Amino acid sequence: MACLRCLASVVEHSFRLAYIDELTEIPGRRALVESMDDPDSVFTLAMLDVDHFKKFNDTHGHEVGDHVLRMVAARLATVGAGGTAYRYGGEEFTVVFPGKTSDEVAPELERLRELVEKSPLVLRGQDRPKKKPKTPSRSKKKKPSVHVTISIGAATRSKNEHWERVMKRADAALYKAKEEGRNRVCQAS
Repeated sequence: MACLRCLASVVEHSFRLAYIDELTEIPGRRALVESMDDPDSVFTLAMLDVDHFKKFNDTHGHEVGDHVLRMVAARLATVGAGGTAYRYGGEEFTVVFPGKTSDEVAPELERLRELVEKSPLVLRGQDRPKKKPKTPSRSKKKKPSVHVTISIGAATRSKNEHWERVMKRADAALYKAKEEGRNRVCQAS
């Protein structure tokens, strides 16, 4: 019985390593690719990118960049309309909406964009203690924060279209959103 528990634990850990992004704790790229296996499925795919992400890392350090990615992933994990959020890589995320068109999911994508925009990320102070104190200080001093925005491009799969082509169209719509000023949702034509 102990061997079976050990084997089950190894399998579960291996699955987690392969399919769940370690930093953000949402499904990763491998899980995304496997979700696209059905050649006849209809879906909308949205590519999302953190605006000016390099600036966060350059200004505040990679630790703050990691906090930004975790915050964005946590907001994307609340996706409705039957969607699933994935970390694509770097500061890019993907949301897939099975059985939906981009017009049907546009309100949900806009809600996600606004949710991220309205979620300031409070920066941790250099003087923060390493261990949580028994009685936390209630400083009235306002803590510095950064405001994060995302740009989104969405594309709906055409009949018999390969999922990689849908992703390229969504990515082109994402770049259009960035060119038009960032912090917006654009749909592929």
